[in-house]
Amino acid sequence: MPVVLRLMRAGAKKRPFYRVVAADSRRQRDGRFLEILGHYDPIAKPHTLVLQKDRVEEWLGKGAQPSEQVASLLRSNGITMGRPSKPTKKVADGAAPKARKRAVKRPVSPRKTRARAVRAKKKSSTAAAAKS
Repeated sequence: MPVVLRLMRAGAKKRPFYRVVAADSRRQRDGRFLEILGHYDPIAKPHTLVLQKDRVEEWLGKGAQPSEQVASLLRSNGITMGRPSKPTKKVADGAAPKARKRAVKRPVSPRKTRARAVRAKKKSSTAAAAKS
């Protein structure tokens, strides 16, 4: 069962109030959840965020993935997600990844070949006119 830490909307119309919950990722946004971990009030000035840090860290330690908004709120509260960085691709001969050439060139359509020839002809004629 993949667990996600997400915001569950509560409050009245146009007056949002959110609970931070641990829920099964297949459940609805406001559906059944496993545990309430805190609440977030975006209307209050300044915004209010109350979390049970020990419970949040425990869920993250068990492999729960925070939603984008919850991850942002956790970072602002000083809680690290502990995600590993993306693996880097090894490039042969020390060349930059974008500098590598394709192994097999793609075929060019005849229409595109004609368009390139016309552009090259225009470019050479304007360069010759500029020299004289």
